[in-house]
Amino acid sequence: MSKPKTVSDLLREVRAEIPEISPAEVDALRTSPAPPAIVDVRDLDEWDQGHIPGSLHIARSYLEQAIESEVPDRDARIILVCSGTVRSYLAGRALRDMGYGGIAVMAGGFHGWKANGLPWNVPAVLSSPQKLRYSRHLLMPEVGSEGQARLLASRALLIGAGGLGSPSALYLAAAGVGTIGIVDFDVVDLSNLQRQILHTTDRIGEKKVESARKAIAALNPDVAVIPHEEMLVGDNVERIIAGYDVILDGTDTFETRYLLNDAAVAAGIPVVHASVFRFEGQLTSFVPYAGPCYRCLYPTPPPPELAPGCSVAGVLGVVPGIMGMLQANEALKLLLGIGTSLAGRLLLFDALETEFTELTLRRDPACPVCSDEARAARERGEAPAPSAFPADAPFVLGGAGFGGSIARDNNPEANA
Repeated sequence: MSKPKTVSDLLREVRAEIPEISPAEVDALRTSPAPPAIVDVRDLDEWDQGHIPGSLHIARSYLEQAIESEVPDRDARIILVCSGTVRSYLAGRALRDMGYGGIAVMAGGFHGWKANGLPWNVPAVLSSPQKLRYSRHLLMPEVGSEGQARLLASRALLIGAGGLGSPSALYLAAAGVGTIGIVDFDVVDLSNLQRQILHTTDRIGEKKVESARKAIAALNPDVAVIPHEEMLVGDNVERIIAGYDVILDGTDTFETRYLLNDAAVAAGIPVVHASVFRFEGQLTSFVPYAGPCYRCLYPTPPPPELAPGCSVAGVLGVVPGIMGMLQANEALKLLLGIGTSLAGRLLLFDALETEFTELTLRRDPACPVCSDEARAARERGEAPAPSAFPADAPFVLGGAGFGGSIARDNNPEANA
């Protein structure tokens, strides 16, 4: 029977198999055109005290579970970092057993990095209640303490506190988006409560922005609510959207959508757009110049008979809830810089069949707002302000892939 190995035996073996690399070499590689994955295997409290810029935090206890999603390429170059080297070498042994080949350990660990005077980041410190409130975010490397601090410093603007804005507002607030602006000039009506879950029976007759403020404050006191109790029009749109990081469009008129689109493109602010009709919904993200804008998709509005409002056609109450939650998901991805946005993609939802359909959208090279020519003219200060929409132009759908296959008998661009 062989003698059991001690930790010293394991370290001696793995040190002979996994190379060390100096902090200076790691710093040079970190800023190279093809940087390696620098994986910090320290515990979260150590990471929170400081870490290498651009490094990926995966605590040693979660390494085997998380590494495949974070670094799926078994041939990728990985540099392991801990406070010294012991956890890095043991982590390297585990990764080697999983088939990862390009593994190295940074000599001296994070202490050696600091001792060499190299740059390091200190994430924003969350309070104890915040660490508990957002604990499920902090466990995920894609968010973590840095991402949560980013959310707390972010500003999201909701156009409308109705069927779409209600779930969006609640989930953004729950996620800790630090400032939420709400544009709405309406009051709570009994007919709203079938789908507008921000509001309650005892707040019928109250201003929607105030009702929303109360709901958000009760959910998360970290969030500051900025009410904009006014209609979004050409004279105020630039002032209202200024300073926000993302806009969630829950508007119910085409004219407002065009005005918002044009101002957001000019300001460089992404817009997460959703709309609903009866049992259907659609969703996309308009990220300036990364994909089409609203005018690329709808160069002209449809006639009223193709886009009746909810007060005429009705809507299943859960449909704006589903689409509003998806809007919040898109907004969080954009704020955190993670995942793949819906820029250039249109997501269609059919509640009766519980089916999602995705269509590809294209930028219109002749778009009066987001084309290269319009962008250059705007930068020269020469871009004309387009009208809300040409009154005499026929309704067409632009920008859709698959031969414009998004046309439907009834279009889900309706009131929520």
